[in-house]
Amino acid sequence: MLETVPSVEIVGEAADGHEAVQQVAELRPEVVLMDINMPRMDGLRATEYIVKHFPQTAVVVLTMYQDDEYAIHAIRAGAKSYLLKNSRSEEVIKAIHVAASGGSTIDAALAPALMREYQRLLTKAPANTRQQLTQRELTLLRLLANGYNNRQIADQLQLAESTVKNNLSALFQKIGVRDRTQAVLFAISQGLVPTPSENG
Repeated sequence: MLETVPSVEIVGEAADGHEAVQQVAELRPEVVLMDINMPRMDGLRATEYIVKHFPQTAVVVLTMYQDDEYAIHAIRAGAKSYLLKNSRSEEVIKAIHVAASGGSTIDAALAPALMREYQRLLTKAPANTRQQLTQRELTLLRLLANGYNNRQIADQLQLAESTVKNNLSALFQKIGVRDRTQAVLFAISQGLVPTPSENG
């Protein structure tokens, strides 16, 4: 399917997680479309390694497992997006493009499990974090939830891209998260943006 998409170039394929890590080290792709259940090294371990050692490569997990633990481990491993294999082709293509531009996509079916994980993470943040957010920070969260990358946010807010990057880093620290995906989950859990299902 992806071979028929003009905006997507497939630079490599891997049979398992170990081979995926080797391919990323050699080819340095923008995005990896990662399965979970694979021999030698599973997709979650491979994702964690890739995110740690090759942060310029975004990982999109595409799995048949609608399971809380798999979704939670995918978050902890640092994947940018989480899709089920029954997702429509256009949803997968969109997730790849969003991940390549620095954004995140969450399958609506995985939202309950991801929200439970984020509720756990919230216990580490100050109880009044939401009340402390400025209007600019709320706007940043909403733009992140809509899949905007740093450049698009900069254009929207008429700021320098470097300023957006600094503002996001400060926001992540303030709400106790480590990346854009967790920031979006925070926004959803606090009712600051609609859930994926509410967006249709």
